[in-house]
Amino acid sequence: MWDLAAGPFLAAAGLLVVAGVPKIVDPLPLVRALRAAGMPAGRLLVRAFAVAEVGVGGWALTAPGRLSAALVAAAYLVFTAFVARVHGRGGVLGSCGCFGKPDTPATRSHLALTAVAALTALAVAVDAPVGVWSDVDTAGLTTAGLAVVIGFLAWQVMAVLPTTSPVAIRSSVAPTRPSSTTKD
Repeated sequence: MWDLAAGPFLAAAGLLVVAGVPKIVDPLPLVRALRAAGMPAGRLLVRAFAVAEVGVGGWALTAPGRLSAALVAAAYLVFTAFVARVHGRGGVLGSCGCFGKPDTPATRSHLALTAVAALTALAVAVDAPVGVWSDVDTAGLTTAGLAVVIGFLAWQVMAVLPTTSPVAIRSSVAPTRPSSTTKD
């Protein structure tokens, strides 16, 4: 299973690190997103979650195994449940808060990617690799490169693509007011 899931799993673990660091620095976008979804949240709780997110992602990258994969799966199941809750309530958040920016809305693509990441991590947890980094060869380097590409593309789908939709573009352009000129 590891041969098939290594690239996507490592990408998912890497995204935990990439998404967690901005939340440690500035937890407010996620605090606002959670509150908008009707969930109580504070800076301390969000920062603690972000530290755990970075820790789990880093651990899964350096020592992929049953427990680290299960924790990656749990993180993505939580993300999937949150995005599903937002969509189930019929609301669209201005931001999911996942990348620490206030302009990343939670979309159906986001929901699908987090669900696939959770399933991939579950598959790795069930059939975990043994000594994955002990024998780094060209296949290992190819897998690492694939993980970087998949992670980058997933980030593009979740953080950049939603900002290119017509609705996002319209909402980012401030309405202009006619200038008030007086005639003498």
